[in-house]
This record gives sequence, structure tokens and C-alpha cells, in this order.
Amino acid sequence: MTDPLAAIAEMVPEAVEEARSAVDRLYRHRVLRRRGPEVSAESALRGARASAALDGVEVPLGSLRQGEVADAVAQGALRVSAELGRLGGLWRSAPRQALARLHAVAAAGVSAEPGRPRGVDTSADPLGLGAAPGAEEVSVRLGALAELLASSKAPAVVLGAIVHAELVVLRPFGTMDGVVARAAERLTLIEHGLDPKSLVVVEMGHLELGEGYAEGLRGYLRGTREGVGGWVSHCAQAIVLGARETTAICEALSR
Repeated sequence: MTDPLAAIAEMVPEAVEEARSAVDRLYRHRVLRRRGPEVSAESALRGARASAALDGVEVPLGSLRQGEVADAVAQGALRVSAELGRLGGLWRSAPRQALARLHAVAAAGVSAEPGRPRGVDTSADPLGLGAAPGAEEVSVRLGALAELLASSKAPAVVLGAIVHAELVVLRPFGTMDGVVARAAERLTLIEHGLDPKSLVVVEMGHLELGEGYAEGLRGYLRGTREGVGGWVSHCAQAIVLGARETTAICEALSR
């Protein structure tokens, strides 16, 4: 049986290796030997802020840290970041259940049916990607995604990129799908061995790349070799930038 994600990895080997090398360098930082949990917690906080910003909600980091943010998207992103550590085993054994849990946490108080995939069409299109697939196609593609996660030997960078893109494109819940997609990418990087301590602020990397985020997803939607490879390269660069952000956190704690 062929592994389509391994074939995607072969399109952009330099980008994948650059991301892996950036994470390896980060993990050698001396601060992590004694303050790793603090770094991970700060990474989660900054990741939640960046994820909300990618959905158009800008909140000060200090306000988020103090719990003084009322916006539902920012609150949902923060709750999801705190939930990731409890979902590792479920993500590997039952990814659809894990996604339902992520959405239930993210969309509490926002969705009428948090954690339940939509059964009808949705008008949600925050990135201007066009109409989302119908509910039946969503179910089929989520099943295929779960199978790929269980069977693919592709690098975590590629797995995370495809998970992220599929969830943004499918919009399986109709609310908070971007927050769920970015959390699922981070969870994939954790559970598939690239970033087991959840240190890399990959969401910040996506934010720093600006318009490249939506452009990369549009390229993925085209389904061409260049489009899919371009999106994976974008995600690899987001990891590099996210590792740089975490390095800055480590340096601040070392002073």
C-alpha cells in the first residue's frame, strides 16, 4: 500500500529537514534542563494568542495571561491549549474523538452542539477559501484523515501540515474550525515525535508569515504538486519561526 504523505514529504525534503533541525537546536537549549515546564506553558499561552489572531481576534498577551479576555475565540483557543496534554493517547487511537473533544472545549458557549460535526452546509469562511464541502464529503474525508494518521510513516511536519489544512478546508464543525485545526497540528507534532514537550509556538510562526497563511491554504486547495508542496513548506517555515519564538522565551528566562 502506497503512503501518499510520504510522497508529499519527498517533494520538499529541504523544508522538512530545516524544520527538524530548528526543533533539535531548540531542544538543546540549556534553560530546558531546569525550566522546561515553564517554557511549555508560555509556549501554549503564546500559541493560543496567535491562533486567535489568525481568526482576526487580537488580544494582548498580558490580558490573556491574567484571564482578562472576554472574547469567545480567544477564550476557546486558550482552553484548547490547556487540553492538548490530555489528548495524546486519544489522538493516536481515535483521532475523530479527539477532534470532537477539541471542538467541545473550543466552542463551549459558542456552538449549539459543541463537539458534534455539522450535518448541514456551513457559511463559515473566515479565510475566503470558498464554500466548504458538504457534510457527507466531510465525514468521508475525516475518516480518510484518521486512517492516514494511523498508517503513514511520513515526518511529523508533513502529517501536521495535512491535518491542519484538511480541517481548515473541511470546516467540519462550522464554528472554531481554525482554532481546532491549529491545535490538531500542534498535537500531531507532539504525538509523532517532533516536539514531544510541546515547546514550539508553531501558531506564532503561521501568524508571522502573514498573508502566506491563507495563500498556502489556497494552494493546498488547488491540489497540485506545487500547491500541496507549498503548503507543507509554509508549515515547515512556521515551525522554524515557532522554534525561534520559543528560543526567545528560553533566553528571557535565563536572564
